[in-house]
Amino acid sequence: MTDLSPSSIFRRPGRIARALRWAALALVALLTVAGCAQIPTAGAVGTSNDGGSAVGNAPQYIPPGPQTGGSPQSIIEGFFNAGSGYQNDFTVARQFLAPANAVSWKPSQRTLVYRGSATVVPAGRPNAYRYELDVAYSVDQDGIMTQYPAGTKQSIDVELTQVDGQWRLSKIPDGTAIPEETFKVLYRAFSIYFFDPTFAILVPDARWFIDNSGIAKSLVSALIAGPAPYLKPAVASAFPQGIQLERESVPIVGNVAQVDLTPELRDASFTDRQRMHSQLVRTLAALPSVGDVSLRTNQTEIAIQDPSAPRQPEPLVDPKVPSWQVGIAGGQLVQYGSKQASKIDGLASVSQLAPSNPAAASSEHVYAFLGDEGKNLYSIIPGEPARLLESGQSLVPPSIGPDDWVWSSAPDPGAPGQVVAFKPVGTAQNTAVPRTSVSAPWLAGRTVKSLRVSRDGVRALVLSEAGGQTLLQISGIVRGPDGTPQTLTNPITLPLTARNPDVALWVDESTVIVSETSSTAQVAPELVSLQGGEPRQISPLTGIQSLSAGNGDTAIYAMTPDGIYLLVRTSWTEQGKGATQLAFAG
Repeated sequence: MTDLSPSSIFRRPGRIARALRWAALALVALLTVAGCAQIPTAGAVGTSNDGGSAVGNAPQYIPPGPQTGGSPQSIIEGFFNAGSGYQNDFTVARQFLAPANAVSWKPSQRTLVYRGSATVVPAGRPNAYRYELDVAYSVDQDGIMTQYPAGTKQSIDVELTQVDGQWRLSKIPDGTAIPEETFKVLYRAFSIYFFDPTFAILVPDARWFIDNSGIAKSLVSALIAGPAPYLKPAVASAFPQGIQLERESVPIVGNVAQVDLTPELRDASFTDRQRMHSQLVRTLAALPSVGDVSLRTNQTEIAIQDPSAPRQPEPLVDPKVPSWQVGIAGGQLVQYGSKQASKIDGLASVSQLAPSNPAAASSEHVYAFLGDEGKNLYSIIPGEPARLLESGQSLVPPSIGPDDWVWSSAPDPGAPGQVVAFKPVGTAQNTAVPRTSVSAPWLAGRTVKSLRVSRDGVRALVLSEAGGQTLLQISGIVRGPDGTPQTLTNPITLPLTARNPDVALWVDESTVIVSETSSTAQVAPELVSLQGGEPRQISPLTGIQSLSAGNGDTAIYAMTPDGIYLLVRTSWTEQGKGATQLAFAG
């Protein structure tokens, strides 16, 4: 039998220079399919509503349809195999279904992605079976991915009936199931964007979709539907409740995406229209065919700018940290840049506190550090003496958010979770620094090893351990009306292959670096993307005692007993000494 694996019958659209080569491959693919099974032209076929004029990049998989006289097992296997053939609203897959099911089945409701091979087993009832999977992850209709550890078993219950003497599926849940290898080829990670609570910064929310001609509509629909559960309480959206796409497509005309919305758009203020436009422009920027967005209702363009008022400032995207770092030299906090350490203006001496693990605010309004052999957490403001914030044996190096809140972790028997935050800025020296216990019940029983607030101030990156298992997770930060941190939402978990990591840092809005530390052993940090994929290991270096990460992977530093090193492409370049325990603001 000729090979019918997805890789053997994939076709990709290319440039004119490659057109003949791709046409030949397409012809071979079609002949290959015909050699094994003729794709039927009869049977119930659904109608596609997922329009759009953007050209997608996903290859096209051409699965065979049901064979005459096929057994129940072959019909079940054929149906799920056809779940990779997304063209024309899964036309081929619908041919395996009884007529009523072929019309009602919603393939995009959920995609189960499985490791290895799936198995068909009898369910103990006439014409009833289970399709058993080792599930790697699932993706819902809004592109939200849920990851599962290896060995997670799920089954899909199906039933069959005879239609004109042929077995067809008469009971099947909405959704599809595809192998992990196929998923990696068909699907692509995108970021849709929501606002921080102040509407000043756009925050990414990673989603996964088939990168086909309807991708613009998929992204807009997901944006309108709202943020992922872990972000929902922490972010804001300008799209009003109840608003929908008015037609089931997002045409792209002259590089402008025409987003036609229901009449709620007319009732929105100019400010909200501008914010909706900002969310859409940033979200659709991932599509090369889109350069701008036109907001419309009933196919009529709606103004987003009040002619009598100034335009709202554009929101920040992927906020940057300053190029300098804070570090330790001669027992003092210093500012490090251009391979040199310098005194921080107005900062009092802290040598008597034996500072370590410093942190700085981007504003330079406040600094923090562990002192007294890591037993105490201090803050210091230029022009003022250091102040004790917290004492404890399990304090983690501090992180300072863009709003000058100082974060750490300390077990608190009286609070759910073990995250604390302080606001030294604006507090008189003779009064106690405001302290809040941030609720994080999901950290119960775990030891926090690293805690870093994102540069948008909306997310927390947490590395924690329990029973020898380390988890890398991202949680949303829920704040009160005055900005006081209140809760860390139930997190998402990122893939992790490092053996025993103890540091995790933000590299940009969608990338983090994770590493173990050792004064003597060779250490290989890894970059982890919020947009999926396996962690990417970077060059190892002997004796990494600490790491720092600035704006992107061109600003990653490692500190060893021999000095400071900068990651340049794939190798570490020595930068001399000058300071230790460097940290970019944040």
